[in-house]
Amino acid sequence: MPRRPLVALALLLLLTLASLVFAMLSGAVVITPAEWLQILQGQPTLAAEVVLELRLPRALAGFACGALLAFAGTLMQALLRNPLADPYILGVSGGASIGALVSILLGLGALMLDALAFGGALGALLLVFGLAHGDGSWTQTRLLLTGVIVAAGCGALVTLMLAIAPEARLRGMLFWLMGDLAQTLSPWPPLLFLGGALLLALPFTRELNLLARGAESAQTLGVNVRFLRRLIYFLAALTTAAAVSSAGAIGFIGLVVPHLTRLAIGNDQRLLLPAATLLGGALLMVADTLARTLIAPEQLPVGVLTALLGVPVFLFLLSRGKGRLT
Repeated sequence: MPRRPLVALALLLLLTLASLVFAMLSGAVVITPAEWLQILQGQPTLAAEVVLELRLPRALAGFACGALLAFAGTLMQALLRNPLADPYILGVSGGASIGALVSILLGLGALMLDALAFGGALGALLLVFGLAHGDGSWTQTRLLLTGVIVAAGCGALVTLMLAIAPEARLRGMLFWLMGDLAQTLSPWPPLLFLGGALLLALPFTRELNLLARGAESAQTLGVNVRFLRRLIYFLAALTTAAAVSSAGAIGFIGLVVPHLTRLAIGNDQRLLLPAATLLGGALLMVADTLARTLIAPEQLPVGVLTALLGVPVFLFLLSRGKGRLT
């Protein structure tokens, strides 16, 4: 295996650890070196509560959600052989948005918000696959077109709910739609989804490499193309649902991160998938840390920062003609 991709993978792991440390050190509450020593010794102090109960869970949730979005985006781009594919292409984000906004409108708690958002995402996913299947003539084109239509319908319902929402609820609804980790209850659900998704996807990275050459070529080499496509669609959709239900509709992570990673290590899915996962998690951790510290004690929606970072990066990649799958 070439040395450069392995070095890049090691550097991404160091970047992830550095991003976690940055998140721990940053915040409105300044923690002195003596207090850090007490935290490392396990002493129950106010500084320990700030770091271990507020900053660390939020940083881990940010890593998990960013990694899930980058993971899903990498799968979709490889499967569709389209560099513009992103995790939201099947309408999962729209379904999650409806569930979350209903929860906010009704004044339900954070636990119900996550549950309704995930339920809405799964509902949209089942609707897309059910409608695309039709009379049994399931095709990739039909699935994508159905996803676009369902996403448009969900967008109309979201606009309607924003129009009728009382002003007291509107700010929370807009924050969720732009991406917000402040209300994340626990990092463990998205982290468990991430671990399970990697365990399921990594054994099929060789088949994904073959599929990137074309379906007919992959079929000739023994790949069960129909099974692989359905597995990747469902896996990408479920991981997107897990990320969106925890952090809201955060944009550009799933679109830009696979391109950046591909520039560094190439298009070998055996390395690209874990590398993009690490980079996506690290970038969202950094973006969320900046979102809660730039104008502290006020917080920005993290999706605003990912968009501000993602747009110029994506335009730069387009200007160079990079980031192609073929």
